[in-house]
Amino acid sequence: MASTRSRLPLSRDRILQAALALADEHGVEALSMRKLGQALGFEAMSLYNHVQNKDDVLNGILDLVIAETEPADPAAPWDAAIRRSAISIHDALRRHPWAAKLLTSAGHVRAERLRQMDALLACLREAGFSEETTYHAYHVLDGHVIGFTLWEISHSSMQLPDDTDLRALLDRIVPADAFPDLHEHGRRHMTAGPHRETSAFEFGLDLILDGLRQLHAA
Repeated sequence: MASTRSRLPLSRDRILQAALALADEHGVEALSMRKLGQALGFEAMSLYNHVQNKDDVLNGILDLVIAETEPADPAAPWDAAIRRSAISIHDALRRHPWAAKLLTSAGHVRAERLRQMDALLACLREAGFSEETTYHAYHVLDGHVIGFTLWEISHSSMQLPDDTDLRALLDRIVPADAFPDLHEHGRRHMTAGPHRETSAFEFGLDLILDGLRQLHAA
């Protein structure tokens, strides 16, 4: 007997929501029209009444991810607006680990992403930064948001067997006698403390904003 879900009529939104779930669970590389049709209980050909092709689906789910973010609010103080927007983008890309790389690819330029970029530039210019400072500050801020997120995702995606002895692995790969500071850093990853409660992304973001505040005050 067909499930209730499979009897629901197809729509573009339903297709995109299913595609988003598949990409989040298995990665965007595993997403295909056939698998998407199976998840929805329809033949793949039925999907083409609502989406053009796989690229259309990818663009659609990117738009869903971007919709979870906030552009810099021109009504808020410039530094608070930039911070809030940057954190919202980082959080959304962390929820959807496949999206950061796709979002920055030439074949998937999205209008809402361009609006985000434009809003950041407008926020810096309205704050009174010079054209040159705005040019560099934009690159540093956007580079931190996207670059740190990609770095964080790459590290968190490394999978080890559940029974892995992490301390023994660290001792073998990064011996303390050869790499004392790196070894100590690795040990801190395995111990509790205030350093585990601080977001490294926000720590870096605040360093950038503190530097910009000093430039702004000058």
